[in-house]
Amino acid sequence: MEPATPPIHIAMFPWLAFGHISPFIQLSNKLSMDPTIKISFLSAPANIPRISSTLSSTVHIIPLEIPPVDGIPPGVESTADMTPHQAELLKKAVDNMKPQIENLLAHLHPQIIFHDFTHQWLPSIATSLNIKTFFFSVFNATVLAYAVVPSRLVSSQITPTVEDLKNPPPGFPKTSAAAVSAYEARDLLYIFKSFGGPSAYDRAVSCMKNSSAIVLKTCMEMEAPYVEYIKSQYGKPVLLAGPVVPQPPTGALDHRWADWLGQFQEKSVVFCSFGSESFLKEDQIRELVLGLEMAGLPFFVVLNFPDGEDKVARLKAVLPEGFEERVKDKAVVHTGWVQQQHILAHVSVGCFVCHSGVSSITEALVNDCQLVLLPQKGDQFLNSRLVSGDLKAGVEVKRDEESGYFGKGDLCTAVKTVMKMVEEEPGKTVRENHRKWRDFLRDTDVHEKFLKNFVVEMKGIMYGGDGM
Repeated sequence: MEPATPPIHIAMFPWLAFGHISPFIQLSNKLSMDPTIKISFLSAPANIPRISSTLSSTVHIIPLEIPPVDGIPPGVESTADMTPHQAELLKKAVDNMKPQIENLLAHLHPQIIFHDFTHQWLPSIATSLNIKTFFFSVFNATVLAYAVVPSRLVSSQITPTVEDLKNPPPGFPKTSAAAVSAYEARDLLYIFKSFGGPSAYDRAVSCMKNSSAIVLKTCMEMEAPYVEYIKSQYGKPVLLAGPVVPQPPTGALDHRWADWLGQFQEKSVVFCSFGSESFLKEDQIRELVLGLEMAGLPFFVVLNFPDGEDKVARLKAVLPEGFEERVKDKAVVHTGWVQQQHILAHVSVGCFVCHSGVSSITEALVNDCQLVLLPQKGDQFLNSRLVSGDLKAGVEVKRDEESGYFGKGDLCTAVKTVMKMVEEEPGKTVRENHRKWRDFLRDTDVHEKFLKNFVVEMKGIMYGGDGM
């Protein structure tokens, strides 16, 4: 008998932020279902306990040594525990890992390494070791196409202006994401800023230009115009892993929240959360909760604040006078972690007001939970435009074009539109489209096809094909 073909060995190397680590975990778990694939996952020791709890048992986790950098305390090895300034210093530490990664890859010698935007030096050392490099974007194709393509900058520019970023790059498709407002453009300027090293834009564009292929966690059904634009910009294989749909939550919802939600009618509760790293200003918190009160529905709001503060005291201080007494029988305002997936799946929850993070949007779309979008920064603005504009599966809260300010009436109107409280065409269309995309995202046959096609194209590149 002929010996069995050894499995393909893939290394995964995400940026040390859990918003990046999680999509790499999800992709690893999908690929590990194929018995012809072996995966090694690289990360910092401090992150491994959290990683190992969600990663397939067949994936081998390899700890990395993070070089010390002045300003980052020992043992702090992910952006979740850092200030924005420290997160920029962490990029410097990652740059200093180049010799370590080169030695590790020479020892492991995987056929392919999936890498993140912070590793612009990786393609050159991997190529010298005859290892294919796949740049894996944790962002939607819409975001990359609008902000992170070579045509976004001309050679005479150092950084774009707000006016530049309000408009799409040359050749951008005519879609709902074909322009952003002034406040959104100001926020997008961040990716072009240097903090003593290459900007996020420079890192990402270098990675994509020099990698063997670009991998996007999307599909043509949802983002075809943006995928085609990225292909035209980089002129190399663009592989689609399919939308990353979270596994159903395990265990039961905390009885405290299950009991509270259980007292309300089916699909009547508005759940509101902005994740762990998006923080509303005090005046906007007040407009948010007053807008939810105006809608007249029971609601559950999770509001977080930067680390180092007494969050409970801060929350009580920012709520409007008399608010807690008025809503005590029909509302919860909470700070801290909650089981978001469990709550979105609860029969009483009918609406989700969120910051338009990719994971939060997907968790709402796979449940029978209408979306009200209130993006706060960066990629969230373009995610929101994709869902509310192209897919027409949610409603974005109306805001001031210059400042981004929203009032309680704006929030209330958006909630009423998706919750059948305003029987007008926009709300009906959104609800129908939400149902269509929910069915699509929950179709296991569709996801199996995505995975099969992805593996075929990946192997084609690995064995010398162009994958296009």
